[in-house]
Amino acid sequence: MITLTENTAAAGLPGAETKDGARGRPGSMKTVACVLRSGGEYAPRHVTRLLDQVTEHLPGAKFRCFSDVDVQGVEVIPLRHGWPGWWAKMELFRPELPDDWLYFDLDTSIVGSLADMAAVDGPVIMRDVVDPTILGSGIMAIPQSIKAAVWEAFIAAPADHMRRFAEGGDQSFIESCRWVDWRLWQDICPGQLCSYRMDVLRLGGVPDGVRAVVFHAKPRPWEVGW
Repeated sequence: MITLTENTAAAGLPGAETKDGARGRPGSMKTVACVLRSGGEYAPRHVTRLLDQVTEHLPGAKFRCFSDVDVQGVEVIPLRHGWPGWWAKMELFRPELPDDWLYFDLDTSIVGSLADMAAVDGPVIMRDVVDPTILGSGIMAIPQSIKAAVWEAFIAAPADHMRRFAEGGDQSFIESCRWVDWRLWQDICPGQLCSYRMDVLRLGGVPDGVRAVVFHAKPRPWEVGW
């Protein structure tokens, strides 16, 4: 068995496994979401790539993309604010949208059942896979209950926040919202996510039990045949 790094190994919660090894509660489904902001390196094909993986590993899940461009075969929620780059992800917190989101960055590769992640309660975010002292927003569970407070804090002065958190981006702003009781994926779904650079390359393969592989910086998954 391949051993997980310290970033991906954490104490787990008890739960009965389903026949495919998932500990999730069947029927507790979120809407899977991603964000595509035009003008950068990502394109509609990267959305459909993620959709195909979600369809395989979370059958029946709703899938939505926040974007300023059309994506064939995908229900698009138009971006309203024109915030650049990673800041477009803040529109996930628009409170008028009632869905509970299970969000993935477009450079994530889904390699196993998402049943556990889809079944979690409350807000969940990553421990950063490079620097575990900070949060990472590449995979998030965003319930409706927290959206308004985060949204109102950001929309009150978006230019100021984008300037203040220019280096860390959206995840640094999200971490500053101390009133949100974020739990960590690595704690509640232990061993189910890992880093391509920190884990897969080092170990020579995907660790057993991993469901989502995070590609941070280069390479991107499609550059290595993922």
